[in-house]
Amino acid sequence: MITKKSRKVAKVSLDENGHDPNSVLVICAHSDDQIFGPGGTVAKYAKEGKKVHTIIFSYGELSLPLQKKEYTIKARVKEAKDVDKYLGGHGVTFLGLEESKFSEQFIKKKMYPKLKRLILEYNPSIIFTHSVDDPMPDHRALHKLILETVDRMRYKCDVYMFDVWNLFNFKKRHYVKIVVDISDTFNMKIKALRMFTSQRNSLILLMWSVYLRAWHSGRDIKVRRAETFYKIR
Repeated sequence: MITKKSRKVAKVSLDENGHDPNSVLVICAHSDDQIFGPGGTVAKYAKEGKKVHTIIFSYGELSLPLQKKEYTIKARVKEAKDVDKYLGGHGVTFLGLEESKFSEQFIKKKMYPKLKRLILEYNPSIIFTHSVDDPMPDHRALHKLILETVDRMRYKCDVYMFDVWNLFNFKKRHYVKIVVDISDTFNMKIKALRMFTSQRNSLILLMWSVYLRAWHSGRDIKVRRAETFYKIR
């Protein structure tokens, strides 16, 4: 007689909104934004056993104007996947929208159903995305699209925004703020950023602000390094 071994499927205890409390989603414009913003928190959550998925709107093909588009895309995809693996993430998805054209291409390429499907698949209890007042137009456009998507879906979870090009956050004092201690994972964040070797110019421009922001946020909760986020949903 042949017997089949039954597979035990681990049950996931969902939160009050029916979402996986251990699932976290980061949605950003370019393949290094998820590290410049919440990189230390991503590493911290991964160490705690949370499943962190990343959705990136563009391939960042304009970041290397002297290189062929195919080369840039290949390089940036590989870097993002290598960094995700290093930090303990659960995968990276590229939507392939063109830089500076997010709003029009989101409609033209019918991205809403795809983004909705991914959100429902990952079922996150937390979403991190760009700041409403980031100086970069793509970041602001993405912020608007994400809020429109979760509102249209009536997806109830905590949505937090992070800064990339903003140094300090004086305009966001009216939002609920959370500060995450990344003292133990800050060095991982720095190493992850340096793994984006194709983006050396951005690293030169922004690396000093990464240190300063982490120190400034750490002062809020009396730790060495921290990351600050603002709740928008």
